[in-house]
Amino acid sequence: MGAQVQTTALDRRIAELADRDHGIVDFAGLGAIGASRRQIGRRLEAMRFVPLHRGVYAVGHRKLTQEGWWLAAVRAIGPDAVLSHVHAAALYDLRPAPGGRINVTVAGPGRRQRKGIRVHNVRELSPADVATLKRIPVTTPARTLADLAGTATRPQLARALEAAEAHRLLDVPSLLAVSAGRPGAQRIRDLVTTELPHTRSDFEAAFVDLCDRYGLPRPVMNAQLHGFEVDAHWREHGLAVELDSWRHHGTRAAFERDKERDAELQARDITTLRFTYHQVTRRHRWVASRLRPALGRRSRRGSSSSRRSAA
Repeated sequence: MGAQVQTTALDRRIAELADRDHGIVDFAGLGAIGASRRQIGRRLEAMRFVPLHRGVYAVGHRKLTQEGWWLAAVRAIGPDAVLSHVHAAALYDLRPAPGGRINVTVAGPGRRQRKGIRVHNVRELSPADVATLKRIPVTTPARTLADLAGTATRPQLARALEAAEAHRLLDVPSLLAVSAGRPGAQRIRDLVTTELPHTRSDFEAAFVDLCDRYGLPRPVMNAQLHGFEVDAHWREHGLAVELDSWRHHGTRAAFERDKERDAELQARDITTLRFTYHQVTRRHRWVASRLRPALGRRSRRGSSSSRRSAA
């Protein structure tokens, strides 16, 4: 009777621990609530604990949330490990959640790689660069953005900075300090010293980056125009650009709507150009060569019209 009561009390503590920690427990945490090696072994044999990594278990099943898998990866590397890079960005909702190995950073001598985990060994990790979100140890937003700068494309980094600003997580002095001397530091300085364009996707951010790179005026993104929303608009030039992806324009109905919108805008003397993701990211010089004359023609026509009106 006494053993049964003891087991029930332990199971209750295990359930409470798993509820707090996204459905996972680890050897250290189990020891802290009074579970012995023998009791842990019995639950493994009964498949009440499902091994995820050495010393880290899911309780009852492997159907974990993303946060559960991320926390399990951090716990697998050790008590000083933190979620980092693009996975930390996803936890802060700065980037979409990625697939593949989970990025974890830990200070000190090189830790062995684990299956499903990408371990980043660093010389030191300041306590000022570490936070906890949803019970997951994670790099701070500034450290996360500094890490991203070394691997992300410029448009991806710009989108992450925009998201950090929108979530009130962008601390520019801290970001410049933590990124100093690291890969991507110059990109961070360039981006935070210019107005962020507030785009909705990497595709849109890549288009704004293209305009900056080729010295073209920045458009207004996601502009409302005669009852339509256009991806990019230069009002003074009478030019709109639509950024076409197959996912959003790959049906006949979408094709018909696009053609109708182009015709309606053309009737109002607004030219619409369309570019694909491949063109913007791989054929950017060609895209710029199509934009430049379209912008120039309209500005010259506007100047001529103004002179005739003045006359």
